[in-house]
Amino acid sequence: MSCSLRPARSSSLTSEKDMIAAFLAEDVRTGDLTTEFTVPDIAGRAVIQCEEDALAAGLRYAGMIFELMGVKCELLVQDGAGVKDGQEVMRLEGPLRGIMTCERTALNIIMRMSGIATATAAVLRSCRARNPNIKIAGTRKTTPGFRYFEKAAIAMGGGEPHRFALDDMMLIKDNHIKAAGGVAEAMEASLDAPYSIKVEIEVDTIEDAITAAKMGADIIMIDNRSPEETGRFRDAIKAIDANIVVEASGGITAESAPDYACSADMISMGSLTHSVRAVQFSLDII
Repeated sequence: MSCSLRPARSSSLTSEKDMIAAFLAEDVRTGDLTTEFTVPDIAGRAVIQCEEDALAAGLRYAGMIFELMGVKCELLVQDGAGVKDGQEVMRLEGPLRGIMTCERTALNIIMRMSGIATATAAVLRSCRARNPNIKIAGTRKTTPGFRYFEKAAIAMGGGEPHRFALDDMMLIKDNHIKAAGGVAEAMEASLDAPYSIKVEIEVDTIEDAITAAKMGADIIMIDNRSPEETGRFRDAIKAIDANIVVEASGGITAESAPDYACSADMISMGSLTHSVRAVQFSLDII
């Protein structure tokens, strides 16, 4: 049985263009005062370049920002491509005021998404040196209002977005288990869900892992355990059903992730979104 991790998707009530427009509106509000008073109403050109070696991400979305102000964009690299320090990634042509007004919002998107994609790719590379089949996944520890783009950035870096929202799959955590009365009770209750819905459950003991495996869990999360302990959980689970996905999670860092690569099928890391460093990009008028 597969892990059924789906690409990041936007809310059915909100399109990409609507979200992009809202980001720009947040910054502009009633007008860009500095640009209106200091920048002449003429056409101009600009370039965006990367200031360090990285994986570029979010360029298409940044282009949508500029297009809202009538600026033409030429992408020089695609999202997910590796770029070098000083490399140009986008050329802009159109109203100079429009370029200036969009600058910060567009760069924020590129810098944030590129940081996530770069970090994801680095972790994936180091982990696959140990286990070529390991998957690296994000979590829901994302920035409110920006989750769609952060999940997309993880995918651009080669990672798995994991569930986008609460309606994507069931993930039975410790407090759900307490409320239900135990692992067996929570798993029993999950059987009332439609057959197509995947069920993941977090376990604290090997006994609970065995119970969850026997009761049909699709994914079993081993949280806050050492790589060696996680491996023992995995062995017990796989002895029951080799198709169950074993997920390692909880405080795993870029440095420690490779140690888990041979102990699980998937490593989920909140740090890919909640504490990643942005990649530096700049825009220059030419």
